[in-house]
Amino acid sequence: MSKPRMLFLTIFTMLVAGLNFPVGKIALSFGSPFVLLAIRFVGAGLLMLPFIVRRPHPRGGAAWLKLAAIGLFQSALVMSGIYLSMQTISSGSSSVLSSSNPIWFIVFSFLIFGIRYRLLQWAGVIIGFVGVFITQGLQMQMQSGLWFALGAGMAWGMATLLSSRWGKEFDAWVMAAYQMLIGGILLLIASPLLEQPHFVWDSSQIVKELFVLGWMILVSSIAQFVTWYYVLRNSDPNKANVYLFLIPVFGVLSGWLILGEQLHWYTLAGTVCIGLGIYLVNRPGRVDVTKDPFMIKERCGTA
Repeated sequence: MSKPRMLFLTIFTMLVAGLNFPVGKIALSFGSPFVLLAIRFVGAGLLMLPFIVRRPHPRGGAAWLKLAAIGLFQSALVMSGIYLSMQTISSGSSSVLSSSNPIWFIVFSFLIFGIRYRLLQWAGVIIGFVGVFITQGLQMQMQSGLWFALGAGMAWGMATLLSSRWGKEFDAWVMAAYQMLIGGILLLIASPLLEQPHFVWDSSQIVKELFVLGWMILVSSIAQFVTWYYVLRNSDPNKANVYLFLIPVFGVLSGWLILGEQLHWYTLAGTVCIGLGIYLVNRPGRVDVTKDPFMIKERCGTA
């Protein structure tokens, strides 16, 4: 595929990932977080099932447990953290804080697997954390949304780490479908335990609600995952991952354009710092894997 077309698909994926935040904020006006996400992921997983029935499936309980763990972190914990955060903070702030996942990836892979990274990448980690601090107006405000968004970033980093380590064992499309389906079922089970589940059909807003649900299922889940996996498998993953810094940028700008969220100078400054941190973290280079032969290529995902 030509480079311009691959670049277009990459930026398309980042744009969709950024737009998911204001769209999710709109969805929260007529449904509770766990119910909305259960609809999104169960719906997307079921729609994908007819297309993967002939593809190779996991064999054995251990393989299914690995897939379930990826679904728990990627679909359930990441997205529930993002949606819970947007109940108290703006969609732009949520996109910036949760997009710190490549930074957490570096931290977790070092702590859990002993993988050593270059000084430049650790500099990216530090700059990214400084960006988190700046984003909050140079003071860590004790809002629940802040911690939910950071927790989403941490879960996202862990999901990426697990996907990188185990992902080669699965067919990419099978993994995408089942991790969404498993995550959606877990959210459906958790809903009556952790929230007051509700979903309201408003006859005066029916077109908007159907559009939002359609976007969440067809665009945010299926189109985004399929496109991103295609990009990773047909280009250099290290170069593709550099574009992840666009997610918080698109998230902040789309929150401003769609929801009219105010653009604070410190939010923009923090976004730049986190974007720079993500860029440095994803700079290609040699990694010391003497403690673990596991080489990481497909290091980051999308929301």
